[in-house]
Amino acid sequence: MGFDLSALVVTEKRSIEDLAGKTVAIDAYNTIYQFLSSVRMPDGSPLKDARDRVVSHLSGILQRTTGLMASGIRVAYVFDGVPHPLKMETIMARKERKRQAEADYREALAEGDLERARTKAMQTSKVTDDVVLGSRQLLEALGVPYVNAPSEGEAQAGHMCARGDVWAAGSQDFDTLLFGSPRLVRNITISGRRKVPRQQRYVEVVPEVIELGRVLGELGLTRERLVDLAVLVGTDFNEGIKGIGPKKALKYMTELGGLDAILAGKGLEIPHHDEVRRLFLEPEVTDDYRLEWRTPDRDRVVELLVEEHDFSLSRVESSLEKVASYREAASQRSLEDFI
Repeated sequence: MGFDLSALVVTEKRSIEDLAGKTVAIDAYNTIYQFLSSVRMPDGSPLKDARDRVVSHLSGILQRTTGLMASGIRVAYVFDGVPHPLKMETIMARKERKRQAEADYREALAEGDLERARTKAMQTSKVTDDVVLGSRQLLEALGVPYVNAPSEGEAQAGHMCARGDVWAAGSQDFDTLLFGSPRLVRNITISGRRKVPRQQRYVEVVPEVIELGRVLGELGLTRERLVDLAVLVGTDFNEGIKGIGPKKALKYMTELGGLDAILAGKGLEIPHHDEVRRLFLEPEVTDDYRLEWRTPDRDRVVELLVEEHDFSLSRVESSLEKVASYREAASQRSLEDFI
């Protein structure tokens, strides 16, 4: 999940309608994982086609992406590239948690506890090569551009925002701010009424906008010091200092200065902290991309979802019709403005 800044940041809640006319670069892996986790059957098993292939991600992309398009939001997806070696420990820890969750899922099923089974099943989701390939194919058919990042997708999305090619980076992870994105939108692909796990109540999830400049101003930090704070607490690239959370780290930053001064003053050590700092401040990104949006290719979408993966034709056509209706209405408004 990366660095959690929620304890220090007040987010600006927005509606989907507020984002109409905006362009957002979405962290693809982060979002596809959400779809794989949430689009599941009552017993926790993922949505599958007749040949036992997982299609939860395709269902999520179809519903959410066309929904955003029909709301006047232009999205581009950014896929991760090669992870940095310092991230391998985090990756291995995630794999171990998934293995444990799979065991817990089977146990809950055997006990007939479907609520717990579903919660555990959501933690077993894996973004495989087949999932990535299918996602890219569907995005192409929908006319939605995607970018292949050389390394971290969040870094690339933030870079695209900093260049002014998109209005914001879309991700659940605050790491996007550490990578230098001027603006982050959370919850853009999961907004709506959501059930609280293992509780009989629902909450309304809405998009949240976080401005990097405002965060830095409110905390009294530079971006470099914000990165130092994250490294002290812990990131996907390093283990932080046990017992130091965001609030205590901010207190140390205010009293002692940067990370080096805190480590020296407190007699602490964080291996490779200079390299971790560089990964955030000088991330590996590319300018070799083009953002072009096209009209969805209905026949190709139907081929991918209905013919290959057994989706309902009426459901697919309904999603595409929403996009077509928005485009027609937008075209009519433009014509009326011109007249």
